[in-house]
Amino acid sequence: MIDRNFNEIFRKYTSDKEIFHDLMPLRTREILLVAPAFDAFTLEQDGLLTEILFDGYYQLNMSNPPRVINVSTVEEAQEKCATRHFDIIIVMSRLGQGGHVELSKALRKSAPRIPLYLLLNDNVEVGAMDRRRRELQRHFDQIFVWNGNPEIFMAMVKFMEDRANVENDTKVGLTRVILLVEDSIRYYSRYLPILYAEILKQTTRLAKDQNMDGMTRTLSMRVRPKVILATTYEEAMAYCDQYMDYLLCIITDRKFPVEGVLDPEAGIKLIKAVKNRNPYLPTLLQSSDPDKESMATAIHSGFLNKNSFTLGTELSNFFYESLGFGDFIFRDERGQEIARATDMEDLQAKLRTIPVESLVYHASRNHFSAWIMARGEVQVARVLGKFRLSDYPNPEELRTFLINVGDYVQRMKSLGKVIPLTESTPKDEPNILRLAPGSMGGKGRGVAFMHSLLSRMDLEHLVPEANIRIPRSAIIGTEEFTSFISRNGLRQMLQHGVDDDAIKRRFLMGALSPELAAKLRLFLTKHSKVPLAVRSSGLLEDSLSHPFAGLYNTFFLPNNDPDFNVREAQLTEAIKLVYASVYSRESRSYFQAIDYKIEEEQMAILIQELAGSRFGDRFYPHISGVAQSFNYYPVAYTQPQDGIANLAVGLGKYVVEGGKTYRFAPPYPDMDMLPPREQLRTTQKQFYALDMSRTSMDLYNGEEATLLSLDIQQAEQDGALWHCASVWDANDDRIRDGLDHRGPRIVNFRNILKYDQFPLASILQHLLKLIREAMETPVEIEFAVNLEKDPENGKPTFTLLQIKHQLIDNVEVNLTAAELDPAELFLYSERCVGNGTVEGLKDIVWVDPDLFDKFETLNLAEQLEQLNDRFRAEGGKYVLLGPGRWGSNDRHLGIPISWSMISCAQVIVEYAMANFQADASLGSHFFHNVTSLNIGYFTVPYPRGTSRLDWDWLRQQPEVWRSGSLVHTRLDRPVHIIMDGRRSASAIFKDLPKPPPPEPEDAE
Repeated sequence: MIDRNFNEIFRKYTSDKEIFHDLMPLRTREILLVAPAFDAFTLEQDGLLTEILFDGYYQLNMSNPPRVINVSTVEEAQEKCATRHFDIIIVMSRLGQGGHVELSKALRKSAPRIPLYLLLNDNVEVGAMDRRRRELQRHFDQIFVWNGNPEIFMAMVKFMEDRANVENDTKVGLTRVILLVEDSIRYYSRYLPILYAEILKQTTRLAKDQNMDGMTRTLSMRVRPKVILATTYEEAMAYCDQYMDYLLCIITDRKFPVEGVLDPEAGIKLIKAVKNRNPYLPTLLQSSDPDKESMATAIHSGFLNKNSFTLGTELSNFFYESLGFGDFIFRDERGQEIARATDMEDLQAKLRTIPVESLVYHASRNHFSAWIMARGEVQVARVLGKFRLSDYPNPEELRTFLINVGDYVQRMKSLGKVIPLTESTPKDEPNILRLAPGSMGGKGRGVAFMHSLLSRMDLEHLVPEANIRIPRSAIIGTEEFTSFISRNGLRQMLQHGVDDDAIKRRFLMGALSPELAAKLRLFLTKHSKVPLAVRSSGLLEDSLSHPFAGLYNTFFLPNNDPDFNVREAQLTEAIKLVYASVYSRESRSYFQAIDYKIEEEQMAILIQELAGSRFGDRFYPHISGVAQSFNYYPVAYTQPQDGIANLAVGLGKYVVEGGKTYRFAPPYPDMDMLPPREQLRTTQKQFYALDMSRTSMDLYNGEEATLLSLDIQQAEQDGALWHCASVWDANDDRIRDGLDHRGPRIVNFRNILKYDQFPLASILQHLLKLIREAMETPVEIEFAVNLEKDPENGKPTFTLLQIKHQLIDNVEVNLTAAELDPAELFLYSERCVGNGTVEGLKDIVWVDPDLFDKFETLNLAEQLEQLNDRFRAEGGKYVLLGPGRWGSNDRHLGIPISWSMISCAQVIVEYAMANFQADASLGSHFFHNVTSLNIGYFTVPYPRGTSRLDWDWLRQQPEVWRSGSLVHTRLDRPVHIIMDGRRSASAIFKDLPKPPPPEPEDAE
């Protein structure tokens, strides 16, 4: 029956070209992307957006991939819509800024008939939007969620085309239809990219079948299966009625709405109804409950566990088991192939050696410009197209011109971009190299974005006294991680919760792909013996809602062993251990705490040259730091928008782990935020350096296997402290600039900040402003400074290491101390991070200051983790109070916990005691997690001043559990918590019993 229908179609048309043109009448040619500059860049660079679209269209035999126009404001979008036609408009959610309905209304006025899609950032935003989903669906044609997966963009484009073309293509070309029934934005956004990837893979395999003639190959590509999405039972049945004869399969969730009510058996009802009409139609029932597989078997359907670690593989197996621009070819005058080029680089090489006759053959036919045009170099191709063979005195000059054009194209293509590492990649070019395909992950995206920004700036004019750079970097995309897990049979082991040591051992036994191994050898050859940092770059890492900061491993390698094989082995081991850290106990706990599935994470690797200088057997930068564009704790005349920076000597690990850093506001570098004696008490006393004396090391023992923790005196002996420290003069009770005097050293960077020995404050102001405007949110940057003169230009160097979002809640809350009743307050603080209100908390976990022993902080950390595990199991949240600094690895500054150990805390309070005080954890990974998750973070200083902490009231409340100084109190009524982010003030109100109403007076 199918063959006869195909023959009827073929007889109707006189050529393949007519069939080609009559299939898919609506093809996406113009896409308007309304997104902040950073998100547009991420979609382009992280997913190589243009390449993804080109590859998908090429596989479907389409030679014209769509053009993407990026705008950042509604006004720009309206202006574009008024002057040109777009096939689809994609609006990226504005990072919690809201206004989606108003934005859609404005776009609808300018383009009323154009499909309008909303792209949310991550699953947290999906949850926030669920309450408004019906309203948003009235204004947007479809809602998707990104979650850092660049393939969603291609899926959205193909989904729109399929929806528009399915009726025509089923009639004209007997196109098959895949019906996906899923009402969860999160899950259909996850399924559609997988579905389209499988469709392209299958269609490509068929098109390359040598037994097909040319017409069949073309048609098989053009009539790829179309995917349609239904979110309700009624919508699914309507599609079944319309396309029953064309259905290839149905993939359905188990529960979705039937007549407006969520029905837990809707998918089973749908499959039964369809099977009654076509018993042989392949179906796949999906559910989060693996026990439902028996129900699927009973109705002769396949089954897929939505929480499976191997979801993509199982879906691929279902396709296999249940659903039945090329190279440039150089020719001679007779048209015979004499050579072949696969890319621009290869073309350049071949141009140097091909015979003159072949050069003339292709130039006279304009082949070079056409081939370059197909690779997206439109302007270059247009220039080439204007030249004729007669414009050159002889063919050899044409050869030289074409080779020079190739050099220009290569340079322009690599400017500010991530380029593949090859044998011909210049060693000294400041490029970011791609060692394996796939997403670049969180850190990788940020580094690539910085590279793009800096490459387009006149940095020498902006800051003539210093170099501003990113470190030479290489990225291993997430595809290597996925294949590493699969190739080495690790997936099954990871499902059984094995301990960290077993995971590390098993990962170290695994093998990287031969392709990556070859790239790593090439990378090490080009980068000689430069110290390296091997950093995690998870797909979800450094995202807006769940940054995963500090969760995964980073390794520092001296990379100086005289034996190349040893250096290669060390780099390979570091990569495998970063992969293993994804499944550590801490990581699994964190994923559970934020209600994410660990299989949603994929790991890229960022390899960077380490910024710094060598001092004997030690390597470290003079300065490392973290700067934020929004300051949660402004002092004196500074404003929150002035930002804040935290500095330390040595490797940045000291800063991000919450060490004793020096803080300053970039617009006011000469302002001391602390009095002299307080600076003496809180000054940096240790620093981290890379140990260059050890050529062999055991990375299995952790990140610090190659690091030295040294006394700050060592930095002075190295000569690295000269511009970074001053001296405390006890006789005069003041700080003396420079190190010419005897006395305790205070690391306060006085020569840098007060006397502008290096323009650090100016650089931070420029970069924070630039990156904040580009990302349209407050930002955080990590950096290092090398004060040694660069041998090329004699300037010191500022190295930008990475960027992150800062989350600022714009909800307006007012809290005025003068208007508060002290009797109603349990806590009041004027040092608060967070904004908004928190309701419903009855549980308070607190460290009793009367029983606290600062030598027992390690034991307290273990007890807190156990208590937090109980809250996680019960799905509860609590208020946490403790002394000193939370999130520091230094047990003398506070209780040494990581984020996963207190992940159920909704509000965190650190209180100071007379003999136990520390600054807040600003700039640390812990603090970034707190702010990005909008956890309330309050500091109660000592002496209290205007702050308040009512211990007497707390001691009177019922205790659930107590062990030494650690107490779990459960209140009868929940507390009421207010955070005023504008004033950095917070209050926790007791929910006191309400007095009875007054008795009514008797009427006289």
